[in-house]
Amino acid sequence: MCCSGDDPRRVERDNKPALISRLNRIEGQVRGINRMVQEDRYCIDILTQVAAVKSALDSLAMQLLESHARGCVADAVAAGDGAAAIDELMQVVRKLR
Repeated sequence: MCCSGDDPRRVERDNKPALISRLNRIEGQVRGINRMVQEDRYCIDILTQVAAVKSALDSLAMQLLESHARGCVADAVAAGDGAAAIDELMQVVRKLR
């Protein structure tokens, strides 16, 4: 789903429960890393968990990016407002690299 309602930045997501579930898992992983640091666990084990969190966040970002491109950006292009939407999309892609 794409931007909707009075606020053009408000987004209705069909997959909201799945996104929240994924974010809750990531939050749990970060809490686990915190515990590992507090417990003076082996650095490689901590770094492995950091890599897993980074990968999970990257996957979430790509899912959101795809949803935005297929929804909001596609709608903006169809409405003749594509240049600004593509510029905004490319700014966030650069941040994700």
